[in-house]
Amino acid sequence: MANIIDTATNNGSFTTLVAAIQAAGLVDTLKGPGPFTVFAPTDEAFNKLPAGTVDALLQDTAKLKKILTYHVVSGKVLAADVAKLKTATTVEGSDVKIDASNGVKINDATVATADVAADNGVIHVIDTVLIPA
Repeated sequence: MANIIDTATNNGSFTTLVAAIQAAGLVDTLKGPGPFTVFAPTDEAFNKLPAGTVDALLQDTAKLKKILTYHVVSGKVLAADVAKLKTATTVEGSDVKIDASNGVKINDATVATADVAADNGVIHVIDTVLIPA
């Protein structure tokens, strides 16, 4: 099995996310032992952001790192466990809201695909980029 970075790269739907992780200097961390739970926005999710947002973030690595770490929770939290939670504390330090009443939502993002396995954690595919307050 591959680590989170290689799993996301091989999937093909996360080119913007992987480029952002590289720009923020988080590759080695997410290739590390973990385990990590990553709420991974697809390229389509990044495309929903206002024009120029991604390019601006790629230039502002501090803000980019804050946003990316807001998508990561320490530990391997599978969908069955996520569904039992109301909040989860991210690596960034803030909490995300979890609503499992109709599918699973992380803040305003819907989990499109859950439990994509990696050898150092798990990826849950989401349809919207999470922005910390």
